[in-house]
Amino acid sequence: GGLVAGMVSVGGLTRLTRSGLSMTDWKLQGGLPPTNRAEWEREFARYKLYPEWQQRQSMTLDEFKYIYAWEYGHRMLGRVVGLAFGLPLAYFWSKGRLTPWLKPRALGLLGLGGAQGLIGWWMVRSGLNKDLLPDRQKQDVRVSPYRLATHLTMAFITYSGLVWCGLEQLGGQKAIGAGLQHAAKLTPVARGAACLTLVTAISGAFVAGNDAGMAFNVWPYMVDDRDVGGEATFVPPDLLELRPLWRNMFENTACVQFDHRMLAYATALSGTGLFALARSGAWHALPIATRRFVAAGALAVVGQASLGVATLLYVVPIELAAAHQAGAIALLTCALGSAHSLA
Repeated sequence: GGLVAGMVSVGGLTRLTRSGLSMTDWKLQGGLPPTNRAEWEREFARYKLYPEWQQRQSMTLDEFKYIYAWEYGHRMLGRVVGLAFGLPLAYFWSKGRLTPWLKPRALGLLGLGGAQGLIGWWMVRSGLNKDLLPDRQKQDVRVSPYRLATHLTMAFITYSGLVWCGLEQLGGQKAIGAGLQHAAKLTPVARGAACLTLVTAISGAFVAGNDAGMAFNVWPYMVDDRDVGGEATFVPPDLLELRPLWRNMFENTACVQFDHRMLAYATALSGTGLFALARSGAWHALPIATRRFVAAGALAVVGQASLGVATLLYVVPIELAAAHQAGAIALLTCALGSAHSLA
């Protein structure tokens, strides 16, 4: 789980440094990076054959090496994660140490991890071929937001599965007595908070895929023109300008950011609301794991919301944006832990 969380964070940094299209081919087994100037020149010349180069023609060879290192590191880390999961799985399976409950879940998680590599290349290909991009993105080459969201969704689902299976294996104390009745009230709220956290994180992929964080850089309003005699509004203009309407949710910068804000508010309310509800009843009768996860989740959701606002106001600096993505993983972990401990 920790390796997958690291993989997601490195993937976010790869995107934020605009490094994802630096490697224009993919091999299952991977390979060594260029080791001398001639090899680097050859790799750089191959990069120049693809659309992104038209936007970055001032790039030097040293700058290319920098973005190549991020993408290469991301891909190789993915292979390390696969080995770190697959080899111990094979060993413990051969020794009969896995329960019948765990075997199909472990195989499913291994399959998700393997599929993630293919989905990653499928995503990258969309940025190497303009014909695979939505019309609105053909002038600013980047990967398809749909494919980026698929890639990130798979990562979060895999991470969630690993965390849940880990918690199942660890077991833990369950609520009894007054705590049992209180836990029954909290369970649907905790599950709802976990689902909202996941959906909000996935909506963040569309914010990233459309560079929506580079627009509407004010808060709490989305448009604030009062300093020039205009108005301030929570709902941006052109919210539903695309046809058919469903495209706005995934391709319209204004709608994508508006949706992410609304989901973030709902997630913040669910996380803090769960804590308040838990404290209002038999708090000390709840298992200690539940109390820790719920309290940590309330802190995490406040921190994550604050990071989101700061990232927006400062127009997506890499450090804040990377912290915001890492915060999503931390918050999801707390939400899953709360839901599991109350199950």
